Formats: sequence, C-alpha cells, structure tokens
Amino acid sequence: MTETGVVTSFVDELDEGFGWIEDERLQRTAHALAADGGVWLIDPFEAGGVEERVRGLGEPAGVIQLLNRHGRDAAALAGKLGVPLHVVPRTLPGTPFTLLPVASSRLWQEVALWWPERRILVCGDALGTIPFFRAGSEQLGPHPLLRLFPPRALRGLAPLHVLVGHGAGRHGGSAGDEVDDALAHARRRIPRWLGGLRRVLGDRG
Repeated sequence: MTETGVVTSFVDELDEGFGWIEDERLQRTAHALAADGGVWLIDPFEAGGVEERVRGLGEPAGVIQLLNRHGRDAAALAGKLGVPLHVVPRTLPGTPFTLLPVASSRLWQEVALWWPERRILVCGDALGTIPFFRAGSEQLGPHPLLRLFPPRALRGLAPLHVLVGHGAGRHGGSAGDEVDDALAHARRRIPRWLGGLRRVLGDRG
C-alpha cells in the first residue's frame, strides 16, 4: 500500500491489533490496538488501507502520541476519525493501559504504553529494532541517546509482544528477556553500538 509515494506494509499482526511500517531506512512503524470495543492508534502516520483495517477492528476511540516529537499524522488522523488526541499522556482512564515514564525533559518527553493483561509493550523511541538502535547481536536496543541512562520503568515487565516506533516488533517468550538484556547492558555496549553505526553509515555510501 502507498500514501504520498511511500511504500508501507502491515506488520506485528496480533489478535488485538496490527502495525504498519514504512519501507524506508528509518522504518517508521505505527500501531492500532483494540481494547474494550474501541481502537487506539499509536504514533500513527497515514497510509493506504489503514483506516479500513482500523474500522474493521472496532470503533476508533483515540490517538496516542507516545513521544513529543512523534507528531507524524496523529493530529490529522484524530480529526479525521473524530477522536481525542492524547499527547504523551500520563494516564488513560477507562482503558486497560498503563503509561510508563521513559523521558521527561524540555526537549524529550516520552512514555511507553503497557497493556499488562495482554503483555503488550508499545514504545515510541525508547526501543527500536532497526540497526540504528542495536548493538552487536541485540535483537532490539534502546535509542542511542538513552544508552547512558536507559529507562528503568521498562525492566522486568516480561512482555510477550514488544511493539516499537522504528522497525518490526519482537514477539514470543524471549521478547521480555531481550528487553531486559538490552537495557541492563545498554551503557557497556556503547562501543559495540558505535562499531555497528560505522557499518550502517558505510552501507549508505
């Protein structure tokens, strides 16, 4: 499917929802989750076929922007669907979601969404699966600017599904271990991350 010339595809197919991802280097990814009869869009961007799939899940309930700089098409889609836009919310009363702190500064405000009953963790930039985030053999890694001080609130959750804002998610019994491992060793793996970054930048040439 395409929207404004960008090729996207569906990813992270779950009983509770789905994601869509751009076929670009940064692989922007957005998600829709159905909970209690309503559908929540998380850090969304417009793409063909998404609105139809969202409405197939249920009645749109809201749009959640997890990261202050992840505006994407969140406001436009909230207006189009006639639902509220929640920008870096601290709570979402009436939903099964818990919002976990990731970063809180003037330049960087971010929360992660945790759905404990379904063991689904959704991150904006806190974690990613594209090479830019990962160090060595990591399957996912924290944002490079969070490696010195990785978000403690994401440890020990044991998610079955980790959905990220850049790249395809991680699923299954090992997903929680991958998160804990990446966060526990984030700082000491900075040299390894730098080596990988050089390879990524070299590939661009």
